[in-house]
Amino acid sequence: MSTIKIGAEKLTLSICKQILIDNKAIEIDATALQRVYESHYFLKEFIKDKLIYGVNTGFGPMAQYKISHDDQIQLQYNLIRSHCSGSGNPIAEINVRATMLARLNMLLLGYSGIHPEAVILLQEMINRHISPVIFEHGGLGASGDLVQLAHLALAMIGEGDVHYKGEIVPTEKAFAAEKLTPLNIHIREGLALMNGTSAMCGMGIINLINAKNLIEKGTQASAMIIEMVESYDDHYSNELNSVKLHRGQNHVAKNLRTHLADSKLVKKRGKHLYDQPTTEIVVKEKVQEYYSIRCVPQILGPVHDTIAFAEEIIIDEINSANDNPIVDYKNKNVFHGGNFHGDYPALEMDKLKIAITKLSMLAERQLNFLMNDKINGKLPPFVNLGTLGLNLGMQGTQFTATSTVAENQTLSNPMYIHSIPSNNDNQDIVSMGSNAALMTQKVINNTYEVLAIEFMSIIQAIDYLKCEDKLSAVSKNLYREMRALVPVFDKDAIQYVRQQKIIAYLKES
Repeated sequence: MSTIKIGAEKLTLSICKQILIDNKAIEIDATALQRVYESHYFLKEFIKDKLIYGVNTGFGPMAQYKISHDDQIQLQYNLIRSHCSGSGNPIAEINVRATMLARLNMLLLGYSGIHPEAVILLQEMINRHISPVIFEHGGLGASGDLVQLAHLALAMIGEGDVHYKGEIVPTEKAFAAEKLTPLNIHIREGLALMNGTSAMCGMGIINLINAKNLIEKGTQASAMIIEMVESYDDHYSNELNSVKLHRGQNHVAKNLRTHLADSKLVKKRGKHLYDQPTTEIVVKEKVQEYYSIRCVPQILGPVHDTIAFAEEIIIDEINSANDNPIVDYKNKNVFHGGNFHGDYPALEMDKLKIAITKLSMLAERQLNFLMNDKINGKLPPFVNLGTLGLNLGMQGTQFTATSTVAENQTLSNPMYIHSIPSNNDNQDIVSMGSNAALMTQKVINNTYEVLAIEFMSIIQAIDYLKCEDKLSAVSKNLYREMRALVPVFDKDAIQYVRQQKIIAYLKES
């Protein structure tokens, strides 16, 4: 398996995906490792006659208490163990691996004074898929993700539990199996591992990967419905959309044009309504589609732009020094401040969950269009291919979609503005970034569920209309891949099994 070198250049979302999703192994760039060495050994000399926060002082509002030389190592162990106070469910292992990658990349910048052993161990843990158990609750996202990252540090000193080979096991057992030695504290390894935004950013990385996939799938579902209703093509044309200057709108419109380029179902307005006089008083052909079909570029455009800007911010953050203090070995100084504050990622996660909620709302309205024969005028009620009255078709699934979208709408209430002072008012304004990222992930997972129900209804509708041969090549391929998982049905059966298959397909494709 080819490896990816990190620490030499800026970490991108594409590289993160190769490591986290494609499971590429990583190696540390030699120059980056040298930076870590120089930073550590500069700090070791610098602290001999100076007061440095978190090295020879207490933490937070107890920073006024000087720590004796003999107690400084124990101070770091105390910080780690005391802050392993997370609760709730363990966050998904993929989130933990992303958190570890974000933390490692930041430490390789050489501004943390951490011992090189720490980054080498973190690299080994990522490569060997040893991921600390980190819990949902505990992060304020202000003095960094202290609680979540404390659980990372705990595993690195050989304590606590980890995910390993599909199980949760004591760290000691996983390290023994892989012949890894726990990290020893040298100067400030506890604080350097804990004091930063890596948990919210790790989850943010996974959220972005899935958000980009969701908007692609949402656009594809929209395109397939445009075909089925035999819509006019001008609402996604370049001519119409280019007179509005938003990048996202034009990007989505272009994707629709590409998807539908060879469709035999979409119509040219000129051919049907312009090239010959209309003599009817009441036109039988629909002149314009409902907004959920006609306004896809205008609705999904802002979603695209929100994802793009969130990616820019999260990538900047994971490539930034986001702990405190900053050890500047080049200028021979140590700077105290608040680079651990997570307002940038927190705000972007809140914006992202609002955007993805809107995507789920569009999918739900399109689903309602398919379900309601009085609106679509082409399909039986609830896309029911069986006996009307006796069979129920997709009726039951609509309740699930509606309920799930309603939950998304409530979850979209922002965390960014819900600061609560803590830490004896030392942390008097906080970001709640980890909460924002976790809630965004819930919205994203919910949206996969809604899209799965919409796609199930779409492929049922295609069979009812017998229009497979007229579909665009992209639509035809999607239809056939999903039909391989869920064959056409006219009898009622347990639906959630079918839904789970389509959800898995959407996440993996």
